[in-house]
Amino acid sequence: MKYLIFFLSFITAQTLTAADKPNILFIFTDDWGWEDLSCHGHPYVKTPHIDRLAAEGTDFYRFTVASGVCSPSRTAVVTGHFPARYSIDGHFAWVPSNAKRGMPDWLSPKAPMLQRMLQKAGYRTAHFGKWHLANNMIPDSPLPSEYGYDEYGAFNCAGEQMPYHEDAMHTIKFIEKSVAENKPFFVNLWIHEPHTPFHTQPKYEWRFQDLSEKDRIYASVLSHADDRIGEILDALDRLKITDNTLVIFSSDNGPARAKNDSQHKLMYDTATGAGWDVGAAMGITGGRKGWKACVYEGGIGVPFIARWPKNIAAGKINKVSPISAVDLLPTFCELAGAELPKGYTPDGVSQVQALMGNNKETTRTKPLFWKMPNKVPADKVGGFHWVTYAVMDKDFKLLANHDLKYFELYNIVNDPMEKQDLKETKTEVAQKLLKQIQAWQATLPTEPQGDVFSSLRNQK
Repeated sequence: MKYLIFFLSFITAQTLTAADKPNILFIFTDDWGWEDLSCHGHPYVKTPHIDRLAAEGTDFYRFTVASGVCSPSRTAVVTGHFPARYSIDGHFAWVPSNAKRGMPDWLSPKAPMLQRMLQKAGYRTAHFGKWHLANNMIPDSPLPSEYGYDEYGAFNCAGEQMPYHEDAMHTIKFIEKSVAENKPFFVNLWIHEPHTPFHTQPKYEWRFQDLSEKDRIYASVLSHADDRIGEILDALDRLKITDNTLVIFSSDNGPARAKNDSQHKLMYDTATGAGWDVGAAMGITGGRKGWKACVYEGGIGVPFIARWPKNIAAGKINKVSPISAVDLLPTFCELAGAELPKGYTPDGVSQVQALMGNNKETTRTKPLFWKMPNKVPADKVGGFHWVTYAVMDKDFKLLANHDLKYFELYNIVNDPMEKQDLKETKTEVAQKLLKQIQAWQATLPTEPQGDVFSSLRNQK
């Protein structure tokens, strides 16, 4: 009898533990512009399911990712570190390109991992969708299963490439299994859209039949992604776990743009197949300067909508809290009751209070840094893609070229569109931020560290 009582007590404890821990669904899209949402005022794109998240949650206007391109941005999410700490400044490509740029061939599986920390706290973990912490052109790169996921289905990784449009289906199956096992879950849902190739389907193009072809292509792929998000939200409702699930929608960087108003063409991607190229990219930044691959706000200022009924305010807009992608790891770990590993210090800070609407501050306790692989001399600076380093501390953001001889300074709180360069009038602030960049540079590795190189590097 005493064994039965002990067993029932154990089951009850497990049930209470699971009930107290929120499920976490992190939706990370690819190249989604800040204004590519109907709730952000897009003139023709319709995103009713993401709009539902905004209506039932809080829309954070000051969220930034840690890079203007894919792989480093994603590195920041899973490690809680600035990607430059791993020599990941650009996207993972094939081996010769990685070597030429001084990059590793993949993110080390031994790096600190959000999903492993959550596993230790009792979570089932999964990744579905784009990977790009390696590349499908590097066959000996580690599989996502080596990074702390109980289940995965992915593309832009070694091994079999999951069809991009199956992301929601697998996510729902994983959630159903977790609920049946009475386990809290963490899911990375890293959606393909609206990255090239643009994979159009007649059903979605029909919704926008009155638009020009480029606009129709772009709107249709966003609509397809929105529908898949809607399927998952419906599943949360059906399983009666909506109230205990934190859902976050965001993007890895700002929207892509062709260098000129070129005609769109068909292209082929080895990971996702055939579709339209960047000529059909019509993303909108909401007036933010620049596009993908830059660290002006158009490249790093992306949508960030958080819904957790009864915990996060519904229908609110937060324009004051500066949240970064490096904050996600400490934030999720605090919510999950997960301990940070001994000796590990994130570059981010927990933003639980900001999510809950309890943080009215416009500053943060740690500065944010960016590094891009640009080497543009001061006399050649122009456009949006000359910046190598950037720092944001309190109200100010400074952008500098590779040798720090040219820089621009903005009050990012009063001037989020980066229209007025203040370096001539705020010289002391500029010099302070330049020194912060130099101090940060000294903490970065000079080359990739660890077992992060493909055997293909040894082939001539």
